[in-house]
Amino acid sequence: MNPGDPRADDTTPPLRSDAERNRERILAAARTVFARDGLGASMASVAREAGVGIATLFRRFPAKEDLVAAVFADRMDAYVDAVATALADCDPWHGFTGYLHTACAMQAADRGFADVLTMTFPTDKTLEGRRSQAYDGVVNLIDRAKAAGHLRDDFTPQDVALLLMATAGVITATADAAPDAWRRILALMIQSFQGPARGPLPAPPAHAALYRAMINLGRADSPSRESTRG
Repeated sequence: MNPGDPRADDTTPPLRSDAERNRERILAAARTVFARDGLGASMASVAREAGVGIATLFRRFPAKEDLVAAVFADRMDAYVDAVATALADCDPWHGFTGYLHTACAMQAADRGFADVLTMTFPTDKTLEGRRSQAYDGVVNLIDRAKAAGHLRDDFTPQDVALLLMATAGVITATADAAPDAWRRILALMIQSFQGPARGPLPAPPAHAALYRAMINLGRADSPSRESTRG
């Protein structure tokens, strides 16, 4: 509830100082663990990193999705800002490709965020609202690049989602052995995106089908609750 909400009153106590410290320790630990291991990391591993019991973690964040939303709120804001910066570029092609480079670099810097960009979390309205805002901007970027004659006519917003899924997989597979491999994949893809098209493409997945795939990825890596024992 917001402080300005007329329903708010003095009967809702603030977190005690020790509880707030635990919360901040958990968030810092989750940033470290998710960045290193992705969203497949367990809540128990976050608790160990934070030096708190698993029950303490679940008191602060009852479900994994709650923790993910708290950890990545600022990164999603930065992602939205990256789209806005690309839209402000007077060169539509440079803005579009600049956005792709920035998004993939953000993925490479944080495996957890690489996962977030390829998943959806329908229960978190704030995170999904920012994702929707970014999506609308990306659609605008695509339209501008097409109108300028630089982007192939059959490119769709679904292709951006597929690109982010592909680079997330490459980043995970090569993070230790060849951490810059994603740059080559991105360059190859950007060259294939350029218009005029050199040949037809298979039909893209339907938007609804791709959304279901993103939900399934979120469910696979973010079970709503783990055991509170241990």
